[in-house]
Amino acid sequence: MARRRIIPLLNHLTSSTRLSLTRSVTYMPRPGDGAPRAVTLIPGDGVGPLVTNAVEQVMEAMHAPVFFEKYDVHGDLSRVPQEVIESIKKNKVCLKGGLRTPVGGGVSSLNVQLRKELDLYASLVNCFNLPGLPTRHENVDIVVIRENTEGEYSGLEHEVVPGVVESLKFCSERIAKYAFEYAYLNNRKTVTAVHKANIMKLADGLFLESCREIATKYPSIKYNEIIVDNCCMQLVSKPEQFDVMVTPNLYGNLVANTAAGIAGGTGVMPGGNVGADHAVFEQGASAGNVGKDKIVQQKKANPVALLLSSAMMLRHLQFPSFADRLETAVKRVISEGKYRTKDLGGDSSTQEVVDAVIANLD
Repeated sequence: MARRRIIPLLNHLTSSTRLSLTRSVTYMPRPGDGAPRAVTLIPGDGVGPLVTNAVEQVMEAMHAPVFFEKYDVHGDLSRVPQEVIESIKKNKVCLKGGLRTPVGGGVSSLNVQLRKELDLYASLVNCFNLPGLPTRHENVDIVVIRENTEGEYSGLEHEVVPGVVESLKFCSERIAKYAFEYAYLNNRKTVTAVHKANIMKLADGLFLESCREIATKYPSIKYNEIIVDNCCMQLVSKPEQFDVMVTPNLYGNLVANTAAGIAGGTGVMPGGNVGADHAVFEQGASAGNVGKDKIVQQKKANPVALLLSSAMMLRHLQFPSFADRLETAVKRVISEGKYRTKDLGGDSSTQEVVDAVIANLD
């Protein structure tokens, strides 16, 4: 294989989401790796403060080597405050709850602004079965890698003349490189490119050309292609056939939320956004965005997705033993079935789930 530049990959992200109870390789830290790391924390809107507080409690109970710089940011702001951007640039890592996205009216999403400002070009969502949580399908373990800064979903659009709006669509080779490098480093076997090149012949055709070219450099990884509408049908009928999926921006949002619903719901799926220099961890799939007001009032938001995302963050920060402890504790709580929020068929509060996770920490 030709020599490659290793792209930051959230440092073996899905080794965390397989939730194994033991690890076959012992992590050997460099001197000084145990020094506490600063992490920018954005609680966000809706259920965000509930679930980020859950993470803070668990981190404190584990004595995890991180400390948070907290900023009060809400989705109705016109821009992400510059001091928040500077904090993330300094710390390199951020943990955030959902930020409410206004519908229409020309107001830009702060979530999209963050991705653009920090060039977080790769979004990764791991959708997988949790032992003890019944779903329609078994053996689901899908990693959706989505281009995060270009295409329709990025908001690159303008009004050409009154009544005519043009949306700009680009395709980037680097998301294909990221997907194959991720698969290679995480012992994944197949990468599937999701597209609509039968209709979007130029834009999606260029996306496929990039994927095909990169695929030739990874002969040990099988490469497939699938049209996005067929992909959605295949996801709901036979999701276990998929391994790593690489998608343009808009398709990835739809595919990730569909896969999350199949594997157990958006409340349990971790994720992150990564660029060359920075990473932002948040709930992987964001259907419903920030949750219903009733859930907030009852304090019954599901913290599992963000807890697992924070475990990804710990591994990204090179604290794998803390990540393992957290993942194992979450797995035990889900498997026991005693403490589950309403979206998982129970009636537990956020705090009851948090207390159960803390009680299961080794």
